[in-house]
Amino acid sequence: MSNRAVINTDAAPEAIGTYSQAVKAGNTVYLSGQIPLVPETMQVIEGDFEAQAVRVFENLKAVCEAAGGSMDEVVKVNLYLTDLANFATVNEVMARYFTQPYPARAAVQVAALPKGVAFEAEGVMVVGD
Repeated sequence: MSNRAVINTDAAPEAIGTYSQAVKAGNTVYLSGQIPLVPETMQVIEGDFEAQAVRVFENLKAVCEAAGGSMDEVVKVNLYLTDLANFATVNEVMARYFTQPYPARAAVQVAALPKGVAFEAEGVMVVGD
């Protein structure tokens, strides 16, 4: 019997490629990258970079909850920005979703992201620790 489970929720955007929203292996949940898509419409959220960042973290939060966890159980996040000038905004928005001790993190500037968005985030969560 496998200890691996696919996590899926309608509260986050459906996959737009060959991936699952998350995969749980034992008590570790690998959260796929989320971009600022509105789950109900599958359209990119309207607004500025802050609005995109909020939508991304809301999508991640929904997947965490579907996996039986919370953002406080995320141990690692990887952030992808098309412009590091938005780094301070990401920090401010991230502080709304995580409490100390904060997860480990990487933040990198990339040339482009799916659907022309400015931000994507992925993570790893450990539940039931």
